[in-house]
Amino acid sequence: MASHFHFIADKPPDGYFKDVETMKRFKDEQFHQFLVIAFNFLLEPGNSSKILGQLEDFAEEQGLGVNPLRNLFKSIISILHSSIRRNLSASQVREDFVNLGLTEDKAQHLSSQWQTNLLGLSRVAAGQTLVINELVDMEWKFGVTAASSELNTVGNTFIQMKLVVNKGGNKIENVYMELSLPEFYSFLHEMERAKASLEHFS
Repeated sequence: MASHFHFIADKPPDGYFKDVETMKRFKDEQFHQFLVIAFNFLLEPGNSSKILGQLEDFAEEQGLGVNPLRNLFKSIISILHSSIRRNLSASQVREDFVNLGLTEDKAQHLSSQWQTNLLGLSRVAAGQTLVINELVDMEWKFGVTAASSELNTVGNTFIQMKLVVNKGGNKIENVYMELSLPEFYSFLHEMERAKASLEHFS
């Protein structure tokens, strides 16, 4: 029976299994150092060049090939990124890595590091989402339906909104919405909930 994975909907790529198999052969100290570099990379995206330099130093110190280690690092970061997006628990992360072929003790150490760094990882993920979809400007206007082929819509209040969103990479997109008054209040409620969630992580 095929294993179920939490970090991905389908079967993971074969490369993930091969890379985890390689990581499984690390000595405990090597594995622990590798994880420190991986979590620092996730927690400090602004220092990625410096951290990748640390990965190269680690490869040299341990007598490992730099390019194979980079490919392994890329796979592990990709798995952990998907786990962050899906808001996985430490036990779900441990289960996924065991199913990918990691030993129980190494998977347990990885999941404990996940639990320790979970709040920081969530903050970084929320911050990156805000940067990519930053609200630059907003315009709105109220209106009242004066005439319509549907009699019951005459006199209804509506709100037209224009959101100017920074999609990242200096790409600006205009998003237009027309909402009824109840829809607008529902939208406002969702925005307040999102704000409360972000404040919880700050």
